[in-house]
Amino acid sequence: MKCLLAFVLLFSSNAFAAATGSGNPIDLTQSAVGYISLIIFAAAYTLVMLEEQLHLRKSKPVLLAAGLIWLMLGFVYSNAGEIEVAQSAIEHNLLEYAELMLFLLVAMTYISAMEERRLFDGLKAWIVGKGYDLRQLFWITGILSFFISPIADNLTTALLMCTVVLKIGGDNPRFINLACINIVVAANAGGAFSPFGDITTLMVWQAGLVSFSEFGALFVPSVINYVVPAFIMSLFIPKDKPDVVNEFVEIKRGAKRIVVLFLFTIVTAVGFHGLVHFPPVIGMMMGLAYLQFFGFYLRKTLPRSLARKRAVAQAKQDEAALKRLGSVIPFDVFRRVSHAEWDTLLFFYGVVMCVGGLSLIGYLTTISNVMYLQWDPIWANIIVGLLSALVDNIPVMFAVLTMQPEMSMGNWLLVTLTAGVGGSLLSLGSAAGVALMGQARGKYTFFGHLKWSPVIMLGYVAAIMCHLVINESLF
Repeated sequence: MKCLLAFVLLFSSNAFAAATGSGNPIDLTQSAVGYISLIIFAAAYTLVMLEEQLHLRKSKPVLLAAGLIWLMLGFVYSNAGEIEVAQSAIEHNLLEYAELMLFLLVAMTYISAMEERRLFDGLKAWIVGKGYDLRQLFWITGILSFFISPIADNLTTALLMCTVVLKIGGDNPRFINLACINIVVAANAGGAFSPFGDITTLMVWQAGLVSFSEFGALFVPSVINYVVPAFIMSLFIPKDKPDVVNEFVEIKRGAKRIVVLFLFTIVTAVGFHGLVHFPPVIGMMMGLAYLQFFGFYLRKTLPRSLARKRAVAQAKQDEAALKRLGSVIPFDVFRRVSHAEWDTLLFFYGVVMCVGGLSLIGYLTTISNVMYLQWDPIWANIIVGLLSALVDNIPVMFAVLTMQPEMSMGNWLLVTLTAGVGGSLLSLGSAAGVALMGQARGKYTFFGHLKWSPVIMLGYVAAIMCHLVINESLF
């Protein structure tokens, strides 16, 4: 490590010598620090993309990369006598992360609580027991994915719908592949018009660039993005009718009220942001208190509820119900917090800090000058969407937000749309796609998705054209 730092300092000396005492960020884009940082970030992200093959959690490489990049920057700025500049930059990035992490933590806790109350299991059993044919199931799972993802996030939605598809079409790999592609496209499209549907839309909203109500302008383009490829793919789905699978699922007490509390939490977050111009995370944390108090109520009233249900079961001589009642575990909010997707939250930290480091080096300014000053912003934002298919949309969008290019509302909505739905072009382009490759291993694959990428591209292009036409006044 000492040798590396000595090498970095030696070859970066010219860069910081010229900037000593300036109080401004040092341009390190052509220094050893810059080149090594790029190599570290590229290596880390390569490991992220190989997560499924290596069985290595995606947070590990980016956490290490973030630490190494900022360690080098710390030494460079210390030797230049400008450590305050680096401190200010790292504190800014930490604040950005803290707001988003706490926001996501509350949302994940609510989703986990709904899962624990078996709300999603009940929805799955209802769909499975209806006896739909494969084409109907294709459309139902897609449409539900589109409308659930704006609230429950695209990853959770995709996993839920994939479970339904696997349960009914387990012996039909062609159907499963197409249905999974449909779910990924629908979940990503549905998440694009809501601040809660995807981390990228949340980032844009929290940055104050697009208000909560303005996301509604993306609804029709999002519908187009989903419907165009879904219609074409549905033509290749047979109308075979699988066997009906009847499954009884008892939704636990309080499930529906938790949904209401979550919606009220969203209203609270929007209110804090819109009325008093505080970060939405303040409202979300207040919403966590709603769930905590409701959890307290559930625990306190559990004995009375169990006694009442046990009496009913005994009267009906329902042995199965009595057995279920004997294994009831009290609701615990903090257990739900522990079930949040911590790997995703830590991955997000690593990405924010890596991109923040590259920004301080000067690379994002260089890219921004090329993309948003030399190019038409519309084309730049379209390319951002294509990049999000190759690289996860989180670092791509965070990079755009860090650049802070001067753009119209129409262009900010465009980049929100393209970054959200561009990941559908490849199975590795979104969290939903990566998750379903693991859940439907061998049936939904990278190449199985790639075969339909041209069809998905039609939806991508159609959505952009739709946005440019119907939201022309915003440009």
